[in-house]
Amino acid sequence: MKHARLIPVLGLVALAGACAPTLGPPPPGRGAPPPGPARFSAADFAWAQKSGPNGIAGRLTYRQGQTRYTCAGSGVVLTPETPWSARRMAHLYGSTERAALPADEVRKRTPSAPQGDAGPYVKRTTCDAQDRFSFSGLPNGTWYAITIARPVGQSEGETIAMMRKVTTRGGRVANLTL
Repeated sequence: MKHARLIPVLGLVALAGACAPTLGPPPPGRGAPPPGPARFSAADFAWAQKSGPNGIAGRLTYRQGQTRYTCAGSGVVLTPETPWSARRMAHLYGSTERAALPADEVRKRTPSAPQGDAGPYVKRTTCDAQDRFSFSGLPNGTWYAITIARPVGQSEGETIAMMRKVTTRGGRVANLTL
């Protein structure tokens, strides 16, 4: 008898739940590229051409097991974040936040990545003998720092493409570790 009274109550609860609004799918996860086309637009990079009071102090501390890696003498590029560059990073590195992948793997993905020439908009420097690099005069914004790391003391070995997102703001120097 108790169960007979419970069935209509459960039916009303189920009916009320069916009327509850749905919020749709969850928002994209952190690191997902923005929605929309991956078309290159020079106008999206305009903010990064301005000078600013910010800087980045970077260093490479990457290891694979006991093997330490170095970026000494390697170029470091700083690419401004735009919808196009976020899609490109997601394609090349599988992330828009950070990555450490075999450089050959990233190179193989390059032909199928969103096309465009960000070259005029990136900042460049070189990693010193202590695996450090820096950028100054940067405006507020978000950037992708990218370099190549190779095993210390080995003439051969797999090189690793390092990428990490960094934000500059407030007239400060952002510390960045790859």
